[in-house]
Amino acid sequence: MKIFGLSFAFYLYILIHFLALVCAILLPFHKLYLLIFIVNYFFGMFFITGGYHRYFSHRSYKLGRIPQFIMAWMAESSAQKGVLWWAANHRDHHLYSDTDKDLHSPVKRGFWYAHMGWIFDPASQSYDPKKIADFGKFPELVFLDKYYWIPTSIYALIMFFLGFIWGSLHHENAYLSAFGFLTWGYLLVLIAQYQASYCINSLAHVYGTRRFPTNDQSRNNWWLALITLGEGWHNNHHFCKSSCRQGYKWWEIDFTFYLLTLLSWIGIVKEIRPFRTENNRGAVVDSQVVEK
Repeated sequence: MKIFGLSFAFYLYILIHFLALVCAILLPFHKLYLLIFIVNYFFGMFFITGGYHRYFSHRSYKLGRIPQFIMAWMAESSAQKGVLWWAANHRDHHLYSDTDKDLHSPVKRGFWYAHMGWIFDPASQSYDPKKIADFGKFPELVFLDKYYWIPTSIYALIMFFLGFIWGSLHHENAYLSAFGFLTWGYLLVLIAQYQASYCINSLAHVYGTRRFPTNDQSRNNWWLALITLGEGWHNNHHFCKSSCRQGYKWWEIDFTFYLLTLLSWIGIVKEIRPFRTENNRGAVVDSQVVEK
């Protein structure tokens, strides 16, 4: 649906930012809100990187059907549309990285379009089901992809009611607490996750170092890796797309990989795919290196 030539999603995106900033300024602040923001951001980013990206886009590990559904649900709580749409378009990005067919190449389309403009482009609203047929065969994922607003809406309601309950139990204004939880535990978290994940598209092909001679301009960037739990090791990733591990040097922090490894120890995550330059002992063997 379009309004004045722009998609409804664009206006919703602007509304989320406006409401979050207004509420953050006007509502009384509580130290608990900051803790809620940090925890929700961290785990929300994990489901973006571990779910949307490393699982549904690249199949870098395996999940059972129920954990797969939970991963999809939690990923969509971040309001970045359906998992099938996300993964299909991301697979296209790797297929055409930094060429004219790349949906969000800053090299070809500039910073702002790569950062967020492509999301509202009518040409980006659909996807080819054949590109994601491996997951499109699951009816529950097709349902979630079609009704992607359900998980994030329930997430927002949970934060609101948790805030209401907390305010009531602590003899504070329950409605102010509810909106405080909603603002710091949902709206501001969404905004931070949006901008951090968008930076991988817009900045990780421009700023940083290149270890591997890939056919694009992907780069490793340590501070992007920190705010996205490991996604900033982007040149590593473009060199070995199937690897679950993106920070492949010991000092390249990759929280997403660490959490997935923990889940593998209790049998939820299985068959983690390694970086292809690893030998049988698990040590990393350098390939041809290009540093810029």
